[in-house]
Amino acid sequence: MTDHKNTIEKLYASAEAATLDIDAFLSCFAQDGYARNVPAQMDLRGSDIALVASGVAEAFPDIHREIFSIDVSGDTVVVELAIRGTHRGTLMTPTGPLAATGKVIDVPCCDVFRMKDGKVAAFHCYNAFSIMQQQLS
Repeated sequence: MTDHKNTIEKLYASAEAATLDIDAFLSCFAQDGYARNVPAQMDLRGSDIALVASGVAEAFPDIHREIFSIDVSGDTVVVELAIRGTHRGTLMTPTGPLAATGKVIDVPCCDVFRMKDGKVAAFHCYNAFSIMQQQLS
């Protein structure tokens, strides 16, 4: 279980603006793993999983995820966090691209991971996209 927590901590650290490392981010995933943005109803597989980190970092070059808790139960990891940053680049949304607004976001989020052999097999991101939309308008 500790290994699961370490893998998830590595995943988040590699997605931070200050330490963005796409190769390290992708290395946390199983070969057949995937990431799902639940509010956007979008699944990413293979090298496209990198968009989870790179797409957000492009829109919010100072992106930071403040972790409030990481709970591990068997092969399931649940993370409560806030996604924070300044909107300085284009953000891809389910309704199309949103040009930079210069506004700051502080978005509550819950991520659920299913682990397999020490890697992420499934990553479901439940971000409060409606709150982000309000903060960017």
